[in-house]
Amino acid sequence: MLNRYEQKKVPILMYHSISERAGPKFKPFTISPALFTHHMEYLHQHGYTPITVTEFIQAREHGLHALPRRPVVLTFDDGFADFYTHAFPILKQHNFTATLYVTTGYINDTSRWLRREGETTRCMLTWDQVVEISKSGIECGAHSHTHPQLDTIPLISARYEIMGSKMILEQHLNQRVTTFAYPYGYYTATTQKLVHEAGYTSACAVKHAMSSAMTEAFALARITISSNTNVGALADLITGRRLSGISAMYMQARTPVWQAVRRASSPVTRSLKEGVYVR
Repeated sequence: MLNRYEQKKVPILMYHSISERAGPKFKPFTISPALFTHHMEYLHQHGYTPITVTEFIQAREHGLHALPRRPVVLTFDDGFADFYTHAFPILKQHNFTATLYVTTGYINDTSRWLRREGETTRCMLTWDQVVEISKSGIECGAHSHTHPQLDTIPLISARYEIMGSKMILEQHLNQRVTTFAYPYGYYTATTQKLVHEAGYTSACAVKHAMSSAMTEAFALARITISSNTNVGALADLITGRRLSGISAMYMQARTPVWQAVRRASSPVTRSLKEGVYVR
């Protein structure tokens, strides 16, 4: 029987862009700076303590005894410049930490992989900003080099995306990078093995579920935060009240048939159901 620490559920929230500006295809992956501010105020007012992904992994080694009373993990995918201009100041205001997953091939550039969404000119972070963010206590993890669907590309390419992004980040930050996030949330057992072999200690997927001591370290569950996640919806998500149906829909979308479709048409970026297929 699992003890109460092993049963403890921890919400890992997944944000992307914190911005007022977005085309209709990318809109679900943004939230406004005002709404993000309200999210952080809610967490602060209700006694939540943000920790990094790696801090969560380290706490699991002790049966989660070291976790705060109300832990939450804030993650941000891709490395958009608006993290620095909009999210970073609010996090600092509340003395909140987070984990930022960086797509290394587009730093100092724009979001050129977002062609289908019409968002190729969205500004990305600069390396100077990434270094400053890291030095402030925000964990920086890798999100691949060019943001491909890792389970649809050749093994040698996937290995480069996983290992190369880690090496590049470590060179710029002058410290070890230990966590990875799968682009689009897609992974296989082979992908997990590559991430482990590269020297990471964890990897984030999606799953739209809580994580616990029993969740695979290389397939951590995250909860998607989208443009219409108001504070009430956030409260429901982090307490697990709105997750069961969304999680089931997500798992259905990860069938071998859907993987075959994506392999045949890669690169594919779809949002057939809001929050199911993610950036």
